[in-house]
Amino acid sequence: MKFSYAMLPDYPLAESLESIRLADELGFHACYAADETWHKDLWLLFAAAAGRTSRIRLGPSVSPVTLREPTLIAQALATLDELSGGRAEGVLSSGNFGLLAQYRIDWARTRPLSRVKEALHVVRTLLDEGSITFDGEFHAYDGLFTFARPVQERVPLKLGAMRGPKSFEAAGELSDGCHHALSYTREAYEYAVRHIRIGAERAGRDWKSLDIGAWVVFATGPDSAAAKDAARSMVGIYASSMPEEQLRRNGVEPGELKPVIEAIAAGDLARGIELTTPEVAERLSVAGTPEECLDKIRREIAPAGVNHVICALTDRTLVKAFTGRDLPDVADVDTQLRLIHERIMPAFA
Repeated sequence: MKFSYAMLPDYPLAESLESIRLADELGFHACYAADETWHKDLWLLFAAAAGRTSRIRLGPSVSPVTLREPTLIAQALATLDELSGGRAEGVLSSGNFGLLAQYRIDWARTRPLSRVKEALHVVRTLLDEGSITFDGEFHAYDGLFTFARPVQERVPLKLGAMRGPKSFEAAGELSDGCHHALSYTREAYEYAVRHIRIGAERAGRDWKSLDIGAWVVFATGPDSAAAKDAARSMVGIYASSMPEEQLRRNGVEPGELKPVIEAIAAGDLARGIELTTPEVAERLSVAGTPEECLDKIRREIAPAGVNHVICALTDRTLVKAFTGRDLPDVADVDTQLRLIHERIMPAFA
């Protein structure tokens, strides 16, 4: 089981760089960040981090092909790969539907899965060959080339998926893996892995060789109640992007979250947090002491065939930035990285 750190790049950049350096020192597999306008630019941050680290892999999870032209994703990945000495990788998706709405893009009209599959082909081709001639449904190029060349023989490209089943099957069939965000039950991961396997076997591939990642809201620390309260502060914000089918696979009826999502959509984050019950928050996060987090990973995530846990760490700074709540007893990011390294990762070594 690999463990990675998923950051939202909303901290002072010097702090983010130090956390990435620490994750590298502690042996985390990768540091990922969201490629979204809401946050600081991950490409510039990771370019700076590349020179301060030696082992940790770097890249977007996810980069939205609806907003970022696929050839520019390929160019950025190849440049980051050279800067990092061959440690870049990328996860592609159609994008955060809430962000797309702010661009006045109706995601349902973008044919999201078809667009992502075509973008994957474009990024893969430009990375592997350095040029592309292509006449697709969404993109067309005549002899487009780039001098941005990766160091790795093959830069890993994966798909982000939540709803399924076709997106999971596409990941298994066409890409190097799948990062499945915001699921927390064995049922949800068995569903995802089953369809990833169907796609892989359709293409004659070994599904166990793929990167199957669980991207989870994560908060840990010596104070279990404080960690769970931090997770509760963020659960509604994240859960608003979860399809109804996914909520049900995680043991949550959509109606339970409707008042939360409505409050958040109206900009009343405090009311949204108040309406998020501790029971729902616990179902939709991995939070508590390191031992509680380890138990949930062992019980709900690992048995399904997931081989990668991607910890979207939630701490005092992030909660305050997003919600205005100040939770002084919550462990900071660096403390949480050390706790994962010392008390969770050894169980999967």
